[in-house]
Amino acid sequence: MLNLDAAEFAQKITQPSVVLLDVRTPAEFNEGHIPNAVNIDVLADYFTADIETLDKSKAYAIYCRSGKRSLDAAYVMGEVGFDKTFNLIGGIIEWVEAGKPTVS
Repeated sequence: MLNLDAAEFAQKITQPSVVLLDVRTPAEFNEGHIPNAVNIDVLADYFTADIETLDKSKAYAIYCRSGKRSLDAAYVMGEVGFDKTFNLIGGIIEWVEAGKPTVS
């Protein structure tokens, strides 16, 4: 897992092999998220089962509200065999403060 700031994260998610993963709750996701993000709630009981269905050959750019849950998600993903994960330092809060786009 590699920690990236908002500018680095924005660059990373433009790469075609990178999947953008929002690990907040569905309610948080619906309030606003980074365009093209997939929402899988790290706090849900089925998080591990859901991520195990993802393609492990791809890279995953992960974010949450402030960066804590995305770190937890990256750790769990590493435990089940994902070796290319990127964490947005400061989460969507940092993203918005950096003037990056969101959609709802």
